[in-house]
Amino acid sequence: MSTPAPTGRRLDAADGTYCEWRRTFRAPIDDVWAAITEPERLARWIGTWTGEPASGEVRFQMLFEGDDMPAEAFAIDECDPPRRLRVTTTSPYDGENPTHWRLRLDLTEADGVTTLTFAQSVPDPKMAEGVGPGWDYYLDRLVAAETGDDASAVDFADYHPNDAFTAHYRAEFGF
Repeated sequence: MSTPAPTGRRLDAADGTYCEWRRTFRAPIDDVWAAITEPERLARWIGTWTGEPASGEVRFQMLFEGDDMPAEAFAIDECDPPRRLRVTTTSPYDGENPTHWRLRLDLTEADGVTTLTFAQSVPDPKMAEGVGPGWDYYLDRLVAAETGDDASAVDFADYHPNDAFTAHYRAEFGF
């Protein structure tokens, strides 16, 4: 695998500041949608969920963050298969003042190539230096899983701590 590079960009939107990433796949949009929404496919690169999406909420469990990582509530704010998914997460670590993260997933397809545009809200710009490398890592795992490579070969140590990633996200978010 080649040396990873930071790819997140700051996005200022009407509802706040986000960090946004793009990944492309030589695959139909329905296949990429399945990779980001079906529990079995998600488990290959990030985690899995349980619950009934029609209820408007699922429980999401990260699989590569250590055994003590609790499941998080994911409120489904908008779902328009296979093009758009909006969720709000609640950090299980913040006690009475939880951090809420808004996640945006948008898919487009042209000429047999599907582009995933993923964004996470960044309530405090300084959070970007941790959030950014983490999502670069997980999105690179997604690419590996979906192109037939070994997602476990994507090594988090190549992303964090990493001076190139830290400098990129500090510059991108102005601190």
